[in-house]
Amino acid sequence: MPDTSLPHEDLRATLAARRDLGPAYEDALVDSFIEKLDSEITARVQAEVARRQEVKPTKPDNSHIPIALGSLGIGVPLTAIAVSQAGSFGLLLAWSGIVLVNMAAAIRRKR
Repeated sequence: MPDTSLPHEDLRATLAARRDLGPAYEDALVDSFIEKLDSEITARVQAEVARRQEVKPTKPDNSHIPIALGSLGIGVPLTAIAVSQAGSFGLLLAWSGIVLVNMAAAIRRKR
């Protein structure tokens, strides 16, 4: 709970000073009190903003997992088809494509 004693004490002091000094100094006393109150409000707002801007833990970026799992899922049947149709060259070509897709995704994720 915020400390409310400062504005209360300042208000009591301002009212006591008005009683002592009279109505001639009322505007100056009110202006002084408003300045103190404004400073107190500003300090409290800044403290609250600072408290809310504390470093929050960042969530890990797991966007690469679907691409990796998809590559493995596609890689197994693609390997069988490529080897049966084109032999070693088909295997090399299929996995080169999978590697290129994964590299492109990694480069895009770093940007």
